[in-house]
Amino acid sequence: MTDGSGRTAFPPAPTGLGALSATEIVAGYRRKAFTPRDVVDDTIAALKVTNEACNAIVTPMYEQARAEADRITKEMRAGEVMGPLAGVPVTVKDLVFVAGVPAYAGSPMNTAFVPEVDAAVVSALKASGAIITCKTTTCESGYKLTADSPVTGTTRNPWNPGRTSGGSSGGAAAGVAAGCGPIAIGTDGVGSIRVPSSFCGVFGLKPTFGLVPRSPGFSPPSWASLAHTGPITRTVADAALTLEIIAGYDMRDAASLPVPSRRFDTGAAALNGIRIAASVDLGYAAVSPDVTAAFGEALAILDSCGAQVSMDGPALDPDILERTLKPIAFTEQAAAVAGKTTADLAGSEAAYRDVVGVGRRYSGTDYVEAGYRRGQARNAFVKLFERVDALVTPTVAVTAFEAGQIGVGKIDGREVDPHLGWSPFTWPINLAGLPAATLPCGFDRDGMPIGLQIVAPWLDEPTIFRIAAAFEAAQPWARFWPQLALRS
Repeated sequence: MTDGSGRTAFPPAPTGLGALSATEIVAGYRRKAFTPRDVVDDTIAALKVTNEACNAIVTPMYEQARAEADRITKEMRAGEVMGPLAGVPVTVKDLVFVAGVPAYAGSPMNTAFVPEVDAAVVSALKASGAIITCKTTTCESGYKLTADSPVTGTTRNPWNPGRTSGGSSGGAAAGVAAGCGPIAIGTDGVGSIRVPSSFCGVFGLKPTFGLVPRSPGFSPPSWASLAHTGPITRTVADAALTLEIIAGYDMRDAASLPVPSRRFDTGAAALNGIRIAASVDLGYAAVSPDVTAAFGEALAILDSCGAQVSMDGPALDPDILERTLKPIAFTEQAAAVAGKTTADLAGSEAAYRDVVGVGRRYSGTDYVEAGYRRGQARNAFVKLFERVDALVTPTVAVTAFEAGQIGVGKIDGREVDPHLGWSPFTWPINLAGLPAATLPCGFDRDGMPIGLQIVAPWLDEPTIFRIAAAFEAAQPWARFWPQLALRS
């Protein structure tokens, strides 16, 4: 893996403590090398620099974070037993509730809303000792794959502020990429963890649907059958540790799965015996040449790690976007603002109003028929995983485009849907409810990150972690940093 200029030498790493991984921070506390207050102060400094350049933060929680760091520092010095993330800074996407902190969800309709309850994931993080430093940006109600909104404006990419961060968990991914703490919590309805993680060059995991509870405290109530909550990190080990903490049954979430807690092994063992199906286009997608080239190089790395890689991924229905995803996603988005009038939506983006309008025009029959086609797509994955252990694809068909755009309308000469057609590999996985992760696998000719997506069978996050850890050992992407991080 090179840095986009053909260079393989690693650049200098940031010196701030906020750029350390969670496992490094915890190890540093054990050695008494620094305190939680030291880490939080450095993280806040990095957040301020990053927010100035990238507009990644909605609501700072700096004073609360400092007070919590001081409390945990005292407890550590007193020898008290601490949680697994004690003193580790975490950011939370603004769709996820933190009690007493505004949750705008990128929407002008929510600017006066302050939740009284923590989301289940936030409660779990607080119980582990994690310190929440801020709420991060999202698009309006999570409806698109950038983090631009009428409430917060445009969120930018730390690798190049002229480019988008992706979204809708764009502020979360930008912060991790820029060394503003090791863990961010994002949500993913059609790719909103994986797209920004790919664009910003970090690791992002969408767990199996229902593995991480969303309610209470998840906004908006749209994407009900599509949305997942998960971690964005710089390392595989940090994502595994976070998932161990936030996964679990919560009866308040009807989709929550009653599965026992698990530990996830991220030892970089060889992939001997792992069967991986690969597809560069899922049978229908347009893909940029730079992404195609990086994908080919990633397959060679997986092969060198001992995996059995075959180019026999599933071929999906070319009409899956129009006939399956949109009737489901747009109808669920419209349902989230049921009862809202044209006047209520006047402050919303025109594109958001368009999505709601289309969603309101779909009939109940359209929604149910799309559900049948969704089942057919799911069955394609069922059959796939009868013969292989995992599927790999590019994460996104393009790299980060100009900031402020909703997407691109053409890839390598082929016209695509500007909302979702340039991310053809992410939302089919949401339709199936499968676990999937993105990891950095290269750079384009402009030095912008490219992601590799790993998909596994339902509840088989361990296979994702095993493959990702082996790839990480062979190509240690966390040693590449955007220049912005070096200034913070």
